[in-house]
Amino acid sequence: MTLQRGLYTLAGILLLVGFVTLGLSVDERPPPVDVALADAFRDQHTRPAGQVAGLVTHVLGPVLPFALGAVLVVIAWRRRDLTVLCVKLAVVLLLCRLTSLIAKPAFYRERPREFPDLSYPSGHVVAVACTGFVAVLLCAWTRPRLARLAITIAAAATVLGALCRIVLGVHWLTDTAGSVLAVGGVGLISAAWLGLLPLPKDPA
Repeated sequence: MTLQRGLYTLAGILLLVGFVTLGLSVDERPPPVDVALADAFRDQHTRPAGQVAGLVTHVLGPVLPFALGAVLVVIAWRRRDLTVLCVKLAVVLLLCRLTSLIAKPAFYRERPREFPDLSYPSGHVVAVACTGFVAVLLCAWTRPRLARLAITIAAAATVLGALCRIVLGVHWLTDTAGSVLAVGGVGLISAAWLGLLPLPKDPA
């Protein structure tokens, strides 16, 4: 293992430790910041702001990883020299997406309001964050000049997706923060071990 790969792996482990620690700390009782935001947006899901947020989360949600997966298939089909890269990116995408499916039963946290499914972490935010993470890797390996733009778009989409879930009253703030920690942790570890990190000419 190279030093750079080890550093990325260590960073990923630390993020996962943060994810688990946060989940355990909020499992029984939401912290004041969660309660304050939940109270501030109470019943917004029935109002215009909530309706807009609902429309946004139809796009910034579980559909995104499937869309990116389809893009990776097309790229691999049209560019055979990128097939291995696309397969590795698909593995990272799948592992990151699984974080919410695996973690929710482990923490069994309830939503701010009555709503199906469990709360920690947010599946929608996980979907947006993992799509953004893999999209950044894709750009870094194939179109380096677009990497900074991809990072900006991924970060903005993740924040917007998280805000919409909070406005809808279906997630606590810490649910969305946990989603980012989980995706970051799994993403860094899996990308490092698959040889996607460090990036080409990465100064790390």
